[in-house]
Order: sequence, then structure tokens, then C-alpha cells
Amino acid sequence: MGEVLDGTAVRRWIRLAAEALGRTRGDIDALNVFPVPDGDTGTNLHLTVLAAADAVAEAPAGPAAGPVWRALAQGALLGARGNSGVILSQVFRGLADILGPLPGPPDGVVLGEALGYAAVLAHTAVEHPVEGTILSVLEAASDATGMAGPGTAAVARAAASGARRALRDTTAQLDVLARNGVVDAGAAGLCVVLDAFAAVLTEEYPERYEVPARTGPVPVREERGGPPGPGYEVMYLLDAPDETVHGLRETLDGLGDSLVVVGGDGLWNVHVHVDDAGAAIEAGLAAGRPHRVRVTYLHASPEDPDAPCEGRAVVAVTAAGGLAELFEEAGARVVRREPGAVPPLAVLAEAILAAGDEVAVLPNEPEVLALAEAAAERARDGGARIAVVPTRASVQGLAALAVHDPLRRFGEDVIAMTRAAGATRFGHLEVAEQEAVTSVGLCQPGDVLGLIEGDVAMIGAEPAATARQMLDRMLSGGGELVTLIVGRHAPAGLAGLLEDHLRARHPDVEVGVYDGRQERYPLLVGVE
Repeated sequence: MGEVLDGTAVRRWIRLAAEALGRTRGDIDALNVFPVPDGDTGTNLHLTVLAAADAVAEAPAGPAAGPVWRALAQGALLGARGNSGVILSQVFRGLADILGPLPGPPDGVVLGEALGYAAVLAHTAVEHPVEGTILSVLEAASDATGMAGPGTAAVARAAASGARRALRDTTAQLDVLARNGVVDAGAAGLCVVLDAFAAVLTEEYPERYEVPARTGPVPVREERGGPPGPGYEVMYLLDAPDETVHGLRETLDGLGDSLVVVGGDGLWNVHVHVDDAGAAIEAGLAAGRPHRVRVTYLHASPEDPDAPCEGRAVVAVTAAGGLAELFEEAGARVVRREPGAVPPLAVLAEAILAAGDEVAVLPNEPEVLALAEAAAERARDGGARIAVVPTRASVQGLAALAVHDPLRRFGEDVIAMTRAAGATRFGHLEVAEQEAVTSVGLCQPGDVLGLIEGDVAMIGAEPAATARQMLDRMLSGGGELVTLIVGRHAPAGLAGLLEDHLRARHPDVEVGVYDGRQERYPLLVGVE
């Protein structure tokens, strides 16, 4: 039973790998010194495998492996985080390319060939491969299968053992690892994934998944005498013809380093470290349509958090200056992020620990939610009680903060904040930058889009009319309080026009107007 690599076994593997990375994430983060010492490799691998596991959970039930392999590869591609996460997604794709089309479960020979193909595919995705990294360990795992006995279980066991042996060698292969007394963090995460793979096929489940501890006395921070390296990590998904990707690689390679481009068939995941984040995004625009753009500043590197401060606090994440002031006036500690970017994991974790020993975190963006969970987990290791309130918009965060009561028991306070956020519908205006198909029809550049709960609900020609239509739609199910947060590029007088409209059409509704000064959205709306 254990040796049959069918769809059921693939499901078990990816769930087990996600659980194993969840348990070892902090230990892997602590090893992270290359290519950038930002302490998030374990977290990025965990988030990547979680995305793959979520996609696999949606695949058709049953033993058929093809749909499961396709879902695994697609989910990892769409959810890949960080350098190592993108490379791991390419490993999954390599396995899926070989094993997915098979009419039945593979034998050991075919599984070995699939692992070899995955190693080659991952290696070619990295513009400048380096020895002593996840790529070296992946290659060693593939090579080890050539000496394995018959059967998929023997091949999986050989790959995991070969990876473990190669992992120990990484310290001597890369100077920065030797100076810090660590193995490569991405390679350590790969070993956990391969250990989970072997466990499923052999039905021999380890009590714990090993992550080698640091052998050096303390982490050695890199000397600052020379250039610190590129300042930003840029990642995005890219819809682009395959023939444009070679030119994109050349452009991005000239802009920075740590370049990894994976995918195919018109959908790509792009990762690069650069000083000019805008230029990296513009290169994507020249090649196709970038989306899910994430920009992270790399050089904010606080020391590992110590024991938490005492007291109850709320930490809110926001980009806009006016919104930051609103959160601070309401009593929150604010972690600022660049527009369109997420804050560095280490910075958010330190802010949480510095806030108190009972902290509620308001991410206020869907893209920040997973990062906030990871930062909270890191802060919990220091002894703090942390709860992430799943706010998907700033208006939900403000609603949660409005009911925050530091005199309540912490659990009761978090429940009240979560209920307030969940009871707040949110919407915003956005100006279309290009032609696109939406759920309500085709939009053209310059059209004003009204989005409710993240979905396009109406397309208009000018902001005031579109906002009035959006407000009427949002209030059709009732509401007592409307919050309008005006952006930096909103038309003059927009808030006044909307207040007049609400007084005329919805006279019983209370209205609050604030200057958020957000860059991208002319208007944010909350309805409670």
C-alpha cells in the first residue's frame, strides 16, 4: 500500500510536508543567511507548500494522480514565496510533468527519472546557480536514486538520505554559511519535504523532522563596508507568451541578482532582488501582464526578538500616511509598508513583540494576512499571546479597533474585534490601467471600477457616479455607519458629493469621512 504513488499518496505527502514545515519553520528561518539574511526561508517554504496543499484539496477525489499532480504544480506556482519557494514550485512542476500523464502509478525507475528531471528544471530556472544551496542538495537527491533498490519506496528513501548527506556539505561549499556555522536554509527545507515524501511511500513516519542546529557561537552579521546588495525583493505572477521570457530574464539579470523565473504555458512566477523595484515591474509589463506583485525591503534586519514587553496592544499594518495616523489616533501601533508591498517578516515580528505580551494584529490586506500569521508564530516563540484578526481591508481594521477594550480578557477582546471586522463590508474605487475582463464586463484603461469585497461590481466613467452606485449596492442589505476614506488622487469635492447623496437616499445612516492619503485607491468605503 505504502509504495503506490497514486493521487491519494500525493495528497498525504503534501499535507504531511505542510505540517512538517509548519513545525520546523522557525528553525529553518534561523539558518537563513543566504542570499539575504532576512530570516524567512522556512516561512516562505511553508507558505508555498500550504498553497500547494490548498490547491490539491480542491482536486477531484479518488486515486487518479493526474489531476492531483496538476493541482500541486499550479498551486505551488501561484503561491510560491521567496527564492527557495519559487525553486520548490519548479520541483513540483518537474514531478508533475513526468508523473502526471502516466496511466497508473510509477515504478521506482520512473520516479527516479522524474526526480532527475525536476532537478534539471529547477537548476535551469535560476539565472546564476550557486553551489551549497537547495539546487546542490536537489541534485544530490536525484543522483542518489540511481543506487536505490527497486520500488518507489526505496527510491524515495534514497533521495531523502542523499539530500541529508548533501545538506551537511553545504556549510563547506559556501563561505557565508561557513562563517555563520549553518547549513543552507532552503536546502534544509527541501530535506524536510523529501523526508515527508519518503515517510508516505515507506509508511515509516519520523517522530520529528531534523533541522541541523547552528554550529557557530552566534550569527555573524555581514560587514557593511562594501555594497549591501540590492534593496528590494520583487515577485510577481506574469501572464506572458513563452517567447518573451528570455528577454525578460536578460533585462532582470541586468537589474539585480537572485533571479528565478519558473512556469510555462503562458503563466510565470518571477523572483528577483533589485535596487529599482519599479524597473523590475516595468520589465514585466513589457513582457506581459504582471499581477500579484509583492515588493519587500530587504535591509530592515532587526535582531532576533527578545522576551516580549508587558501589556495589551494592537498592531496595524498600513501603507498610507493618513491611514497610519487614523490607526495611531485610535491607539494602535503601526507597521508601515511600501504601497503594493508587504513589510519584512522580521520587522513585523519585532513590532509585535515590542508592543506587549498580549497583542492583536490587524493585517488590513489579504496579501499581508499570511505574513502576519508567520510573524505572530515567531513572536509566540518569545512567550507572547498573539492573535491575528483577519482584516482584509483598512476599514475592517478600523472597525475592529473601535471595539478594542484593553480591560476585557484577551480572548474576549479578540472575539469582539473579529466580529466587528466581519460585520464590516468593504469596497473601493480603482482606475483601470489596461483592458481586462471583469465579472461585470470588459473594462478599458481609464474606466472607474467599483469593487465590493474584492470583486468588481460596477464599471463607470467617473468616480462620483460609480461611488454612488457602489454605496447604494453596499447599503441594499442595510447598514448604520458608512466610513469614507479619501485617497490622495481623489477628485476635489468627492466626499461632499457622496455625503449629500447619502443624506438624500439613506438619511438614517451615520457618515464618517477621513483623509487617508492612500496612493492607489481614490476612495475606500466601509459599511457597518
